Amino acid sequence: MGVRPDRTTAPTAAERARSVLAAAWSCAVTTDHCHEELVGAHSVAADGTVRLCVPADSALTAAAVCAPRGEPTALLEFSDPAPVPVRERIRSRLWMSGRFVQDGDHLVFQPACAVLHVPSGHIGIDIADFARAEPDPLATAESRLLTHLADAHADAVEWLTRLLDPESLAEVVRVQPLALDRHGLTLRLERLGSQEDVRLPFHRPADDLAQVTERMHVLLSSARATRRPTLRSVAPKE
Repeated sequence: MGVRPDRTTAPTAAERARSVLAAAWSCAVTTDHCHEELVGAHSVAADGTVRLCVPADSALTAAAVCAPRGEPTALLEFSDPAPVPVRERIRSRLWMSGRFVQDGDHLVFQPACAVLHVPSGHIGIDIADFARAEPDPLATAESRLLTHLADAHADAVEWLTRLLDPESLAEVVRVQPLALDRHGLTLRLERLGSQEDVRLPFHRPADDLAQVTERMHVLLSSARATRRPTLRSVAPKE
């Protein structure tokens, strides 16, 4: 008997949140007494715990020392921008409320609540699920992979529109790769006054760069074998 394909076509909310955390280079921290935008100052442990390296005289350090025990006193926000220029570029935001404890030169953030803000709404994430989840294996490589796809292989992106229902391409003026994870590729279809995101799932999840290359080749082979128009043939004339 052959191996049954994995039918999962998208990451869970907890996995998405962990991927945002893994890829983020900056974060905003808000307490009752201060607000700071930090760049390159945080690290993430295997369980999703966030450690901040801030100066000893930082207002955040003072807030951590003076905070009431056991009460959530801080909000961390991580943004998830699309690597490729598109409208409404922020794909999601991760908000985590909790409290800081001091550990030597670091502040360790203990989350009590996590919420993923996406265009369709807000998704609350169980903290235990968040701690157990793993970031997508492509999370830290996604930016350069999508940028390369958009800049060097625009023709391949156009071929992939053959996999979409031709009616979904009506009035579309541009298509861009929006997101990539181990389960598939998401395209952003831009119309004059709106946009739509469509997902092309892989036949099996990709666990590394070699596998994602193979999965993309399978999608392109399917697109070339599909007797449907590409975006160029149905897009409105400028």
